[in-house]
Amino acid sequence: MALQFTDANFDTEVIHSEKLSVVDFWAEWCGPCRAIGPVIEELAKDYDGKVKVGKVNVDENPQVSMNFGITSIPAILFIKDGKVVDKLVGAQPKANFVKKIEQHL
Repeated sequence: MALQFTDANFDTEVIHSEKLSVVDFWAEWCGPCRAIGPVIEELAKDYDGKVKVGKVNVDENPQVSMNFGITSIPAILFIKDGKVVDKLVGAQPKANFVKKIEQHL
């Protein structure tokens, strides 16, 4: 299951993590966000133990969203060693996520 990242736990869970993190910035009211929800959950299962896959609700966690300049959702950031190494914006097929993850493992 995808992790829940928040303003409170983001530094610990993502920035200071030794693993690649895939962070889905989303909102309840966003149709494309809901459309890729199952894909994010599949990635969490597929890469369990290898990659941290999680979601940030932009309405509930404005600080993290602001820190990363998130203006369009869904926005998926790939963060490694505390830095954004890649980004996807908008609903995407699972293959696009897998390709990015494999590039950065």
